[in-house]
Amino acid sequence: MVKLNKIYTRTGDDGSTGLGDGQRRRKYDLRVASYGTVDEANAAIGMARLSTSSDTGQSTLDAILGRIQNDLFDLGADLCTPDTGRDLGYEPLRIVDAQVKRIETEIDTLNADLEPLKSFVLPGGSPAAAHLHLARTIARRAERQMTQLAVAEGEHVSAAALQYINRLSDLLFVAARWANLSAGGDVLWVPGANR
Repeated sequence: MVKLNKIYTRTGDDGSTGLGDGQRRRKYDLRVASYGTVDEANAAIGMARLSTSSDTGQSTLDAILGRIQNDLFDLGADLCTPDTGRDLGYEPLRIVDAQVKRIETEIDTLNADLEPLKSFVLPGGSPAAAHLHLARTIARRAERQMTQLAVAEGEHVSAAALQYINRLSDLLFVAARWANLSAGGDVLWVPGANR
């Protein structure tokens, strides 16, 4: 259980932060950047939910996004506690295959209502869709950082965590298209339209 009584500790004043296993790392460390970017994607999803939670036609999407926000805290906890094989005295929280499978099912559910794409989609349309596209690009950045971390010497990122972040950006793309259904559909790219 998380218990936060004091918000500032002054321990990060030297430019370092503590990981879940007690290690101190620089705040620009790739592991810290990875879970920080996951947190940023979570915040962008929270912005999208300002629209989906107030629109009764979007309750299905809002429920999906709520579950994903919780999963993203799980992913942050996973990344914050490196798998070093060392006994931590507790079982660290990890992303599991069931979370990846659920997100795939949710992609399929939302995508079933959509027409096949005939052009690339511009980020925009409804407020929810615009925020979801922003969250998608942030999730892609998190994925780039996590894959870089996964191949760094002495580091480890689980296959399930990498699969989850990869599926997340797919889900956010489909979710943005789904959010635009009631707003007139996708905003399509028109190649060379402004030449």
